[in-house]
Amino acid sequence: MVYLGLDLGSKTLGVSVSDRTGIIASSLEVLRYNEYSDLLEKLDKIVEDRKVDVFVLGNPLNLNGTPSTRTEVSLEFKTILEERYQKEVVMQDERLSTVSANRLLISNDTKRKNRKKVVDKIAATIILQSYLDRRNNER
Repeated sequence: MVYLGLDLGSKTLGVSVSDRTGIIASSLEVLRYNEYSDLLEKLDKIVEDRKVDVFVLGNPLNLNGTPSTRTEVSLEFKTILEERYQKEVVMQDERLSTVSANRLLISNDTKRKNRKKVVDKIAATIILQSYLDRRNNER
C-alpha cells in the first residue's frame, strides 16, 4: 500500500510518500498554490503516478491536544480529498512536526533560505513516518 503524507499550509502543501510496504516515508516535494483547484490538479498527477492508496493529512492540534484554528481548514481539505479521490484520508497529529523539521535542517547546516524551500516536505515526511510507525507498531 502506498501512503501519501500531506502537510497543508495556507500557500503550500508539503508532500511525502511511503514505499509500497508502508514502512519508510520519503520527502517528495512542496506544492505552492493560490486556490485549491490549482493544488488538486498538481495532486492528481502525483496520486496517479505514485498509485496512492491512502492519504495521511497532518492535523494541526494545539499543544494541549485541542483543535486549533487550522484544524477546521484541514478537516475541510480532508473532505475535499475524500470526495475527489474516493480514498481513505487519515488525520495524523502534526504537533511540532515543523519545529522538528526545522531542527533537523539546522542540525544539517541548511541555510535559512534553503530551509524555507523544503521545510514543508520534511514536515510531511515526519507526519507520514509517525503514522507509519504507529500503524506498524499496532500490528
